Amino acid sequence: MHKYHTHSIPLDMEDIERDWHKPVSEAGIAAKASVIVRVGMLDLGAGTGSFRVREMMHRIAYPLGVHVRADVNLTDIEASCTDGRSRITEVVDLPTTGVNTERVWLLEHFADWFNVNLGMGSVYHAQASVSQEVVEQLDSPDSRRSAMRAAQKAHREHEARRAMRTSAGARVHKPISGRYAEHFGDMFQPVDAGSGVDGTEVPGVTVEQAHSRLDLIERRKPLYSPAFSGLAGALACAAFVFLLGGGPYDMIGAFVGAGLGQWLRRRLFAHRLNQFVVTFVCVAVAALACTGTLRLIGLADPVALQHDTAYIGAMLFVIPGFPLITGGLDIAKIDFPSGIQRLCYTLAIILMATLAGWMVAAIVHLNPQGFEPLGLDPWLNGCLRFVAAFVGVWGFSVLFNSPQRMCLTAAVIGAITDTLRLTIGDLGVPPEAAACIGATLAGLLASVWRTSVRRGWLPPHLGYPRICLTVPSIVIMVPGLYMYQAMFNLGQFNTQLALDWGFRAFMVIICLPVGLALARVVTDRSWRYDV
Repeated sequence: MHKYHTHSIPLDMEDIERDWHKPVSEAGIAAKASVIVRVGMLDLGAGTGSFRVREMMHRIAYPLGVHVRADVNLTDIEASCTDGRSRITEVVDLPTTGVNTERVWLLEHFADWFNVNLGMGSVYHAQASVSQEVVEQLDSPDSRRSAMRAAQKAHREHEARRAMRTSAGARVHKPISGRYAEHFGDMFQPVDAGSGVDGTEVPGVTVEQAHSRLDLIERRKPLYSPAFSGLAGALACAAFVFLLGGGPYDMIGAFVGAGLGQWLRRRLFAHRLNQFVVTFVCVAVAALACTGTLRLIGLADPVALQHDTAYIGAMLFVIPGFPLITGGLDIAKIDFPSGIQRLCYTLAIILMATLAGWMVAAIVHLNPQGFEPLGLDPWLNGCLRFVAAFVGVWGFSVLFNSPQRMCLTAAVIGAITDTLRLTIGDLGVPPEAAACIGATLAGLLASVWRTSVRRGWLPPHLGYPRICLTVPSIVIMVPGLYMYQAMFNLGQFNTQLALDWGFRAFMVIICLPVGLALARVVTDRSWRYDV
């Protein structure tokens, strides 16, 4: 079946092929739609929510004078495009879903590169030259580091050109007008527009050039090897266990189990195996590895045999945090089909993972009753929580394929917000309210970070999409322990306890996207009003 490529309209169609070497602004509606819908397809395949996919498609369509009406779901897009003369409907259907924050970041740069080369202003960066350099160097031999170097170079060149443009004046291209393009006029504020990297007039973009750059983004290999990804997953789950109240033995068991499970998951995904089967197998392997490690330690110290809850921590690397949060955000944007599909997908992954964990517990006779209190000094405990949250968020960011600077930025935000959440929880604030407050603060900090970059207070190469910072920083707040306890008690037919743990998890889960939505309402006009 691999030879039947049914996920999108082929690019060798006659109406696209005849415009292949034309400027995309002069091409027919079919060629224009091929670029617009492909950008949406790549963004959707990277795991972002439907509201961001639509926004990205509109940003590509606007300078082309094309109006887009798109239905976006978990794995498919149906988009109708019209330029006022012709109309075309294109449907793409992805085989699966996943998370790739580097692709989300590069697509933001691509949209700015595309708009600037068509004479429009940049939206993602205040300095148009930043995205220009990043996209132009995607095919460099050392492409892993070229994006950061390009952004830094563009920042230096922008500062050098600013004085020249102030005295000589810069040519500014006004937004196109028209019946269909006017719907998106409030999205584009021309800033540093109309010039290339060297200050000359923009050259334009052909259909071939647009797709060649998208090819480079689509075909980029993961930033990290399966071994490094396994190490990041091991560190993240060990830190997660400490934040849940686990001790050294619990952390060791979770480290070994999660590391082996995440390494195996990456290896199996490379063969395009069904992700529900992969989830079940990898969770079972992680739980068995964790239990086996503690049994070996128990030969020297019998206390290790009492840590039956540690295996739950070893399975937390499969938590589908991205679709869980983006599903809630889609619902907040009144996009119920996409939001419900994402939440159903999340529920299916959680069910497979918790079912595997319950089966391992039943086979090896585990009885998870929670973690024993460590009795640490409050100040020491707070410092250790900060470190553990930093490491945990960094690890999950690596699993989401974030570049290292993006990982560290998200880790700082997560360390602050999760430490706050746990501290106010100790003071008597309900866990649900604490989770909402922590998520809201994460959203506000990410917005402050983006604003600081746009205003030049931080270097431009540190500007990242908010969703790439907020979701990793609050994934560590997802109540994985509650969900696994619910399934364990359900498997033991303790229905009352299962419902108790399940509703606890449900309340915390719905508060996380609510917190992020509140932050977006405060900082983003498009979220504040129904327009």
